[in-house]
Amino acid sequence: MTPRPTRPLDPDLTEHLDELLAASGRIARRHFYGDLAALAATDKGGAGTGTADSNGAAVGGNGHRYDPVTEADRAIEELLRAGISSMSPGDRVVGEENGLTGPADAARTWYLDPIDGTKAFLTGMTGWGTLVGVVEGGRAVAGWMDQPVLGETFSAVHGRATVRRRTNGPEAIDLRVSGCTELSEAIMYTTHPSMFGDDGEVRSRYDDLGRRVRLQRFGGDCYAYCMLAAGRVDLVVEADLKSYDIVALIPIIEAAGGVITGPDGRQPLEGGTVVAAATPELAEQAWAVLQPER
Repeated sequence: MTPRPTRPLDPDLTEHLDELLAASGRIARRHFYGDLAALAATDKGGAGTGTADSNGAAVGGNGHRYDPVTEADRAIEELLRAGISSMSPGDRVVGEENGLTGPADAARTWYLDPIDGTKAFLTGMTGWGTLVGVVEGGRAVAGWMDQPVLGETFSAVHGRATVRRRTNGPEAIDLRVSGCTELSEAIMYTTHPSMFGDDGEVRSRYDDLGRRVRLQRFGGDCYAYCMLAAGRVDLVVEADLKSYDIVALIPIIEAAGGVITGPDGRQPLEGGTVVAAATPELAEQAWAVLQPER
């Protein structure tokens, strides 16, 4: 028998998570506006042989992948992990910085990316956020993306996708995708094109996709997915993602009426190559270019 979560995703639990995100936001803002040296950024990438890291940054000529982690990353994940484990001790927690904790037979797993878009964070850009996602029964069922500098929290719980903005007070605004169905009319985002390599057939297909859309832009990390849910972007196409990069964003896209899949047509719980689109028609057209044999 599959074990049941220690407690449901009820209003008390989600309110507690909102409090945790408010606390993590204070940590993020303090470091974002503070002294760069105080971030204590270290490179966890080390030497590599590929062409891009998991956030799409090109590898240098010496084969080295620059994959920074900061004091903010570490402090935020520690706070979120401790808070979630305290409020729901029977759950597992998977985080970018500290891996997996919790019972192996847990019915619910939380996925944490304390700062998705650390390179944007380091360089003073706002295309980053704190991600918290929930998987139950083999599906991503709830997710949060908090951008504390902009004062925005995007979330999806129980099938409703919303954004709350501090400038608008506590009211949640429902999210809805654009409804775009044609590549030729689509606005497409990717964090960095080198996610698809520097050359070769995979990169060639990605570049072909970029030529077919109305507007192609780069950057954004998790924020681009939330703009898709808000109807400002129509298509997000990325590769080499990890589970903690994407699990939180899946419910937000789906609850806003969009589609997000991996090459197998299922929720991309393990990351990898991902297409997020405003409509199934648009997603199919994108996959037809990226993987015509699919």
